[in-house]
Amino acid sequence: MPSAAPSPSPIAAAPSTAAHGSPRVWIIVPTYNERENVGPITEAILATVPQANILIVDDGSPDGTGSLADELARKLPQIAVLHRQSKQGLGRAYVAAYRDVLARGADVVVQIDADFSHPVRFLPSLLEPLAADRADLVLGSRYVKGGQIPRWNILRRIVSRGGSVFAGVVLLMPYRDLTGGFKAFSAPVLRSIDLDRLHAGGYAFQIETTFRARLAGARIVETPITFEERRAGKSKMSMSIFSEAFLLVLGLRVKNLQRRRRALPPEALEQPAERPF
Repeated sequence: MPSAAPSPSPIAAAPSTAAHGSPRVWIIVPTYNERENVGPITEAILATVPQANILIVDDGSPDGTGSLADELARKLPQIAVLHRQSKQGLGRAYVAAYRDVLARGADVVVQIDADFSHPVRFLPSLLEPLAADRADLVLGSRYVKGGQIPRWNILRRIVSRGGSVFAGVVLLMPYRDLTGGFKAFSAPVLRSIDLDRLHAGGYAFQIETTFRARLAGARIVETPITFEERRAGKSKMSMSIFSEAFLLVLGLRVKNLQRRRRALPPEALEQPAERPF
């Protein structure tokens, strides 16, 4: 079960664009060289959440993923495709996708990997807290009770879990899985985040969006998921991604401290600190 969340949300709810019906759900699927996966993942998503719309965001895949995505969109009106000229990082792809689906009237925006590492069977668990108005952002978590990573070795677990712990401690966030990318946002949360200020290009983007959503007052909950190995293709993880995340977390903490200092009244800044003895 998802963890408890504060209520009500300080983020003003936007009126639903779905007339007299369910919220309009858009599921973003970023792709780069995912030709083997893009057809099966879209089919699985629509079988699990039939009312969903899918935006495939392709970064100029040389293996023809973008062309195959166009074919899928011609056959199924629930699928749209956003083409980008080159690979510019996962974060840039998501920012472009957020803008696109918000312009299309999305009420709920979900992120999911194309390679089945995020099993589609957990989509209802991500959507339920938003539908019940118990959350503004839902994190699919490998590290809460019920979450699993069945095929990872101990080193990979330590690196992943350590990254989340480090980010949580430095940024004062109580969530157990800050580096995962299986997430569901309410549209008002995305609108409350200044997308132009998002800096991270890779997987550090996941930490940054959760941090900025929390600063905006979002109710954030975690729900357990099982993280699987990709079914086909090659992993895009690298050491540079971990380095970016480390530097991003430190940078966000410094900027937040500076923001809080600027918010203090001038007399508080001028008053000397009391000596402890």
